[in-house]
Amino acid sequence: MLFRNSAYLFALLASGLTVNAQTEKPLNDTTRKLNEVMVKENRLQLPFSKQNRNVSIIDQEKIKSLPVRSISELLSYVSGVDVRQRGPGGVQADISLDGGTFDQTLVLINGIKVSDPQTGHNMMNLPVTMDDIDHIEILRGSASRIYGINALTGAINIVTRTVKQTGLSANLFAGSSFKKEEGNGDTYANYGARATGTLGLNSSSHLFSVAQEAGNGYRYNTAFNNQKLYYQGKVNIGKTDQLDLMAGYIRNHFGANSYYAAPGDKESEETVKTALASISYTTKINDNWTLVPRISYRNNVDDYLYIKQTPDKFHNHHISNVFDAELNNTIQTTIGTFGFGLEARTERIKSTNLGKRDRTNTGIFGEYKFEPLTRLLINLGMYTNYNSDYGWQAFPGLDAGYNFYGNWRLFANLGTGQRLPTYTDLYYKGPTNIGNDQLRPEKSKYAEGGIKFNNERISMNASYFIRRIDNFIDWVKAQQTDPWQPQNFSQVNTKGFTLSADYKWSDLSENGFLNGLRLGASYTNLDPSFKTTLATANFSRYALESLRNQLSGTVSATFYKVIDLTLTARYNERINYKDYTLMDVRIAFKQARYSIYADGANLFNVQYIEAGAVPMPGSWFTLGVKTAF
Repeated sequence: MLFRNSAYLFALLASGLTVNAQTEKPLNDTTRKLNEVMVKENRLQLPFSKQNRNVSIIDQEKIKSLPVRSISELLSYVSGVDVRQRGPGGVQADISLDGGTFDQTLVLINGIKVSDPQTGHNMMNLPVTMDDIDHIEILRGSASRIYGINALTGAINIVTRTVKQTGLSANLFAGSSFKKEEGNGDTYANYGARATGTLGLNSSSHLFSVAQEAGNGYRYNTAFNNQKLYYQGKVNIGKTDQLDLMAGYIRNHFGANSYYAAPGDKESEETVKTALASISYTTKINDNWTLVPRISYRNNVDDYLYIKQTPDKFHNHHISNVFDAELNNTIQTTIGTFGFGLEARTERIKSTNLGKRDRTNTGIFGEYKFEPLTRLLINLGMYTNYNSDYGWQAFPGLDAGYNFYGNWRLFANLGTGQRLPTYTDLYYKGPTNIGNDQLRPEKSKYAEGGIKFNNERISMNASYFIRRIDNFIDWVKAQQTDPWQPQNFSQVNTKGFTLSADYKWSDLSENGFLNGLRLGASYTNLDPSFKTTLATANFSRYALESLRNQLSGTVSATFYKVIDLTLTARYNERINYKDYTLMDVRIAFKQARYSIYADGANLFNVQYIEAGAVPMPGSWFTLGVKTAF
């Protein structure tokens, strides 16, 4: 019934778009930014409208309008992005793309890799809040040519906002399901407080944000408490050079009832602390040559108690350190643009369970962008990587796009990728999970083609892809009573297609009643097949949990310039899980210096599961206020 209601909503959207697309006024400047956003690849950067790949952008306007509290929840509105949460508000979430696993997607902040060599479960433990973000780029498809290792199914780059003026902003909110905890009768609730200060000077800019969020959960042993600190600075040196600084820290403590090893982990508890820092320097060697050296560091401490009342039983304490150094070059010539450079990366861990381990990667990469014909753009390149455990590997890639009939664009791309086994895959020892130090890296081959249309008002995309992953790693077992163990147990072949559209109009009514309207819809269909190479793998943990059909729709409107209303609907059909439809709403009252908003998540109290045996919360209602000076 809910799905039929959602389908009816999308049909109304489509009919409205057809009638109004040619009659509305042009967009204002803030809307045109979607078409002009520069996708922040580290070497050859192109605006969104000229990309030859399936790239989705969540812009700042959409970030502000959606009824969400976390980056994980925000990503769930993009079809093709599979968000498997184990708690509300992004307390713990796994992110994957187009039917892959959570270890196969690379996450970056401003182009800096934040992947965790211990486990992908910690990848979304990020020090930035939604209030710090300018936009998010979702690059789908094998992308090792661009980003190196671990971009097997794609990459998600979170781009923070650039400071333009001095100011102070705050966001305070509280929410509840209005359900009571069985043990003590307390009502399940949460609260959050975020503040951001910016300093815009003639030769530098600075941003500093702090956040505190906590709650008593939504069922037994799911309480959480986390704090975030984030800083970024930009310093202009001379007329052309710039120094970029970034540092962040998050402490995330939560009850982990049934998160990883149900039903025995009912009393589990986890604390994950992540620190991230980077420094880069952009210098112009001459008018055509730009050089960008950058170093970054990530420290992660994961403290897991299987039974919090007896901390000496199955207590896992992991400390991982990742150091990365890059040298990126971009050279403009009369025959095209060249990008090339080097990367060195070390990954170390000291763990009570995984032992003391380290490995290194050395990358050499080159890219070339040129236009052999008018309106035809071609990018090609290769990333060659040496890993101390697995030796040399090369990952070529190619994409091409042709503009025709105004703003229409045909595009196609070929890509390859690799995902290294995590230290948990290789060495974990526990009552229900055992690692496998004989694992080989996963490898992927990817091909995609499609058509796009972009102008200042409309963005549309239709594409089809095929992907093959060899040496696919999954936690499997022969019998229900056996422990889970990772194996290179199959070859996974996935076919899929994506349809998406985003439309926006402003000043729709002469009397000023309706000042703006934005409609968005996207659909992804995936058709995976598995060629098992291990006869004893009768049960699989992750391979049979990916999404098959995903449909998302959003309507945002502004009334009398002071009231914003957003309605959303998401339909998810997961392999071997019951399908479900979620509907959310946000209404906000805006003034010059403040706004008051109310969110309703999962309005119809749908019961559903995204990961493992973890039931997600039902309806949740939030009231908040934002202010800026």
